[in-house]
Amino acid sequence: MARFLGFLSFFLLAVGACRAALPADLYWNSVLPNTPMPSAISDAIRPDVMANMKTAATDAQVQEDPAAALFFIEKDLRPGARMTLHFTRTTSAATFLPRKAADSIPFSSAKLPAVLARLSIDPNSNKAQAMKKTLHECEEPAIDGETKLCATSLESMVEFSTSSLRTREVRALSTTVEKESTPKQEYTVASVQKVAGPTLVACHAENYEYAVFLCHTTDARAYTVSMVGRDGTKGEAVAACHADAAALSPKAFEVLKVKPGTVPVCHFLPQNDLVWGPNK
Repeated sequence: MARFLGFLSFFLLAVGACRAALPADLYWNSVLPNTPMPSAISDAIRPDVMANMKTAATDAQVQEDPAAALFFIEKDLRPGARMTLHFTRTTSAATFLPRKAADSIPFSSAKLPAVLARLSIDPNSNKAQAMKKTLHECEEPAIDGETKLCATSLESMVEFSTSSLRTREVRALSTTVEKESTPKQEYTVASVQKVAGPTLVACHAENYEYAVFLCHTTDARAYTVSMVGRDGTKGEAVAACHADAAALSPKAFEVLKVKPGTVPVCHFLPQNDLVWGPNK
């Protein structure tokens, strides 16, 4: 009951803030009228969606089945290429708070005990540990040459991305798969389109009580990839390719059996992540 009352007060705070702010979709259209809203954002602004299903490859899957990791070498990204992939489902109930509500809640490791008490979250729970981990990741310094921000509202994400790209004429892209659940299967690449650069912004969904995205600039190359599975499932995936080994998990090189720094290594983004690039 205490957990419910804590969430209820949290929800009422957000509702009150909504009255003084533009609804998220109207805000998006007013600031980015030429940019279609990607599903990673539309899912995160829908308060009626309390258990969105996402596509991702987890560390556990990498350990159990290297093919599930979605890693590949950049030269293999071409029409007609075949890849065995397993788009799996993970749950996320997090939605964006209005900016005023998000800004009223401390977002720091030092203030986490107070935040947990305010939201009636058990400090020893898995949720609390996940929030602690997210705050630690957000407070780590950016990689050399990059800038980063943990966006706690849609507005802060849009402002960081457009200011980093120095334009509001942008593309915001996320991976979509037409079926909610698909088996591990072979996909055939139908088309590949490079996302304009050279600087991009990547935003990764973090595990928190409300939607938080860790956004950072990157010089990685990104592509949109149309593909069709053996069972007919169609997907529009976003791929990121890194020449810098520091940007990747060591598991990527284990899976592909290549040495770090020798070839650009790519991965598909899970559905709740997104890439921003200039609309050229």
